[in-house]
Amino acid sequence: MASYSSYKQITTNEIVDGSLLDENFDIDTKKNFGVKWVFGSPSPCTAGCCCLWTVPNYVRRLTFEIWGAGGNGHGACSCRRCHHWQGAGGGSYNTKTVGTSPGCQYTVCAGGVYRCYSRNCTACNGCTSYVNGYNLSGFCACGGDTGRANTDWNTHCFSYNWNCNSAGAAGGDFYQRTMTPGWSSASAYCHCHNQEVFPGSAAVIGTTVGQGVRQCWIRCGCWSVPYGHGGQGAMTVFCGSSCCGQGGTGGSGLVKITYM
Repeated sequence: MASYSSYKQITTNEIVDGSLLDENFDIDTKKNFGVKWVFGSPSPCTAGCCCLWTVPNYVRRLTFEIWGAGGNGHGACSCRRCHHWQGAGGGSYNTKTVGTSPGCQYTVCAGGVYRCYSRNCTACNGCTSYVNGYNLSGFCACGGDTGRANTDWNTHCFSYNWNCNSAGAAGGDFYQRTMTPGWSSASAYCHCHNQEVFPGSAAVIGTTVGQGVRQCWIRCGCWSVPYGHGGQGAMTVFCGSSCCGQGGTGGSGLVKITYM
């Protein structure tokens, strides 16, 4: 029986440069594996990123994973009235595996955000991420829900959006929407002190952003957030001030392509 030591062994010096070409190998033995990410700038007001991607040589299968952009944070729509707040939602997630061929092209878009800081009580949803091309139809992931502020403390303060796992939705194999975060509470302080709220993360990523007010203060949602995460909102407490805060923007969407 043959053993490894019985096979003829050669060194690299014995291989002539240019003697082993692609056509010397059977097509079934040629493999190409890699991962490509598409995303927008991590800075506020990101426009996302779109590109045309071409399938490399020897690739026969693609797995796309996409996340929508995070929703924008709310502003403070009343300067002399305390608010409670609902954090902006994170982007949805979708995945799809398809057969393909070298040279096929795909339009790949990682969603951006509405490129303006909000001064209104309701801001804007994050933009949708999507991929179009061979063997794909309607494949996308929605952006996160907008943040909200409300001066009516009699309003119910529950999360109202769904957290849905669905096969086949939005053109994918597995689609997951995120739950809109709950509302803040005033902890029994009549001037709204001691509040906190947590904008939502993108599905299956698991980032965390929190913000709070512990004293009579006005603040903006000024900081950038992780990819797909809901943006920070303005936080205004009733202190006799005429100043209003503005909300920040959500995080860029993401697209991950695994090819093999």
